[in-house]
Amino acid sequence: MTSPLIEVADLTIDFPTGSGTVRAVDGLSFTLEPGGALGVVGESGSGKSATAYALLGLHRGTGAEIDGSVRVAGVDVQAAQERELRRLRGGLAAMVFQDPLSSLDPYFAVGDQIAEVYRVHHPKASRRAARQRAVEVLDRVGIPDAPRRARSRPHEFSGGMRQRALIAMALACEPRLLIADEPTTALDVTVQAQILDLLHELRRETGMGLLLVTHDLGVVAGSVDQVLVMKDGRAVERGTVADVLGAPEQAYTRDLVAAVPRVEKARTPSAPADSGQVLLEATGLRKEFGRRGARFAAVDDVSLTVRAGETLGVVGESGSGKTTLGRMLVGLLEPTAGGIRHEGGRTGLQMVFQDPVSSLNPRRSIGESIADPLRTAGVLDDTAVLARVRELLERVGLDPAWYHRYPHEFSGGQRQRVGIARALAPGPRLIVCDEPVSALDVTTQAQVVALLGELQRELGIALVFIAHDLAVVRQVSDRVAVMRAGRIVEHGPADRIYDAPEHPYTRGLLAAVPVLDPAVAAARRADRVRVA
Repeated sequence: MTSPLIEVADLTIDFPTGSGTVRAVDGLSFTLEPGGALGVVGESGSGKSATAYALLGLHRGTGAEIDGSVRVAGVDVQAAQERELRRLRGGLAAMVFQDPLSSLDPYFAVGDQIAEVYRVHHPKASRRAARQRAVEVLDRVGIPDAPRRARSRPHEFSGGMRQRALIAMALACEPRLLIADEPTTALDVTVQAQILDLLHELRRETGMGLLLVTHDLGVVAGSVDQVLVMKDGRAVERGTVADVLGAPEQAYTRDLVAAVPRVEKARTPSAPADSGQVLLEATGLRKEFGRRGARFAAVDDVSLTVRAGETLGVVGESGSGKTTLGRMLVGLLEPTAGGIRHEGGRTGLQMVFQDPVSSLNPRRSIGESIADPLRTAGVLDDTAVLARVRELLERVGLDPAWYHRYPHEFSGGQRQRVGIARALAPGPRLIVCDEPVSALDVTTQAQVVALLGELQRELGIALVFIAHDLAVVRQVSDRVAVMRAGRIVEHGPADRIYDAPEHPYTRGLLAAVPVLDPAVAAARRADRVRVA
């Protein structure tokens, strides 16, 4: 009988911290047969990535305490010497990490980095043979003009192309197992579909096994055979993808499935169409970047309005101009042409950014960050500012006693709540939300979306909700603007856009949205392959 590709038995991983030991994985056991595909899903902090790292011995030297047994491709990872682990990593098993930009060296060409990995495991290969192998695998993963692009550096690739390059690097030595840790997080729906189709095709061609770590249940529906659901470091449910997603047995799994936004589910409008005061009117907006002779328009001739109390969703692929538009609306970027009129001036506008880590000062407490716009206005004294900040923390579901904590002491969802509280501080009438939930797991995402809806109803604020996730956008939007290459190609009531899209680009975006039904996901993949 063929031995399993992965055998994990009673795996426990403890991380020492300043406040004691944190148990990330607790008595986990599972197997993966050769050629199989297993999806490991759960919320942030459930132990998914810690488990994936343990499969390649990547916790060594970190201070982590690991018990239990881990065998991968016949290698006892716990007992293996460094030389044997090097043979395992990249040779027998390879890993694709979540953030390709931080995983690729910015100083070296992508092809050279792939060639280096190949030569580590094939020391007798010449440099020329290694470079040729790099071109082959880049071509295999769909990088156009692979011989030329192999000489490009990572910053010259788009996000989707960088992820393809990481997959190419993982495939260079033809591993028996590919471990993919959140490989499509923060990618737009069409690029995500391309990456998932690529992984499926590579599995079919090579027979390799796949361990897919993700918080997105829609991603696993069309990508794996089996699903392992984790919570607090433990396995709570395992079975076929159809059984786990279609008829989950455990309450936690049912909650995860229920939290997944569905593109077919319409939202109850927050404001009647064409009612309310116009808070923002943009006319003929254009924004150019680059130097003279090599300029390009990130936003080109965009006009729109936002009324009091409504939500305008802005969707499109990466590079469509969504974020540039949002930054112009709040005055962070000046338009090259066109005009923006704000009712009451720009003091009534605020923004919630995609990455709360980079938008919060790590050296200041979250209370001080929320207080900044209040102190800048100079209307309240220190006592009133403190009271207002504590009120805002409570309003967004955080303990007011956490005023003096720092950003690194919070989870991703909690940090996003801090960002929302800061945006609410000066009492805005309109908030621009730029991808506010793109990197959050489904339950945290649902909580943040529900919070925004609750605040909108209570305070009557208007929202511009920018996202690449069309299912999330439908849950929050009254009207939707679809952007492509800097222009709005379709604009109208959300129900009309989703139920009867007129533009082929909009129809393509909707066809790429992940679905929970494995049969539907497989049929959509087959349709995409036929079109390609």
